[in-house]
Amino acid sequence: MKTISSFQKLVYEATKKIPRGRVSTYFQIAKYIGNEKACRAVGNALNKNPFAPKVPCHRVVSSSGSLSGYAFGKEKKITLLKKEGVMVINNKVEDFKNKLFKIKE
Repeated sequence: MKTISSFQKLVYEATKKIPRGRVSTYFQIAKYIGNEKACRAVGNALNKNPFAPKVPCHRVVSSSGSLSGYAFGKEKKITLLKKEGVMVINNKVEDFKNKLFKIKE
């Protein structure tokens, strides 16, 4: 197993807080871990997530509700989200505002 950085560990711990049937954003995770400007770094950490699906990186989307990359492909991300009751239409989470989970301590 590869060694994960302390930053990755923070990202993975935050991501585990997102409940089934909800989504959060790269920005929300970056904000939660104390660096609002680290959205892209959060995405990079999630792209290397060795703990999927225990760390549910498929539940992380852009701040507009659009799906972004997923290491196993966008279709797989859509399938996983739909299984959890999160519908995706035209590459966006349907009813995004109600599906959005803001990570708090």
